[in-house]
Amino acid sequence: MSRKDALKERMTYKLSPSDFAFLYEGCKRCFYLKVVHGIRQPSVPLPSIFSKIAGLLYSHFSEKRTEALHPRLPPGIVKWGEKRVESRIIERPGHHATCVIRGRFDVVVEFDDNTYGIIDFKTGNPNEQYHALYSRQLNAYAYALEHPGINSLDLSPISHLGLLYFYPSKLSQEKVGWLSYDAEAHWIPMKKDEDEFLAFVDEVLSYLESPTPPDPSPGCNWCNYLTELRAKGIM
Repeated sequence: MSRKDALKERMTYKLSPSDFAFLYEGCKRCFYLKVVHGIRQPSVPLPSIFSKIAGLLYSHFSEKRTEALHPRLPPGIVKWGEKRVESRIIERPGHHATCVIRGRFDVVVEFDDNTYGIIDFKTGNPNEQYHALYSRQLNAYAYALEHPGINSLDLSPISHLGLLYFYPSKLSQEKVGWLSYDAEAHWIPMKKDEDEFLAFVDEVLSYLESPTPPDPSPGCNWCNYLTELRAKGIM
């Protein structure tokens, strides 16, 4: 059997960078059920204001110099926003299953030194508690851009990753019926580490290759809800 035919017989999981943060960390069982069986947690709609603000930010900064975003950013131009990415198939030693990374980033900057940076917009105050989770997500986008699938966006090398937080600091009113927010910007650089990211992929594949889902996480509201229903004989 050729290597190409062997790959066809393998299970190739489609992994979303956004799931590497709160879904994976929150409940490995729910992550497994979504990826392996296509069973998603009941959706809780996010307030549309966040997607609206992200769209406005990209529209405002598109094709602008990085000096307009934050003084700590290297010199460059905001070139791409809200673009979909897909990696080539990732094969890892010791794993039968493979995976691809599919997702959509917020913004990519082309720096003057011909490298690229991925920026994720956040509305709120910086919270160090979540930075490791966001780092996984940004490193996943970086991997997909540097190791793209066929006909996918190909940008390399990625030299910078980071979060750009916007938090309202004051309110102004120039006329009746019209309010404006002034927001303070905070740049939080993230470490780019492909080896660390691939070690994380190893961990993910180890869960996905199991014939049964992991145990529920104690803090998962959805799993606890189902457990309580079963305990009361409702289902």
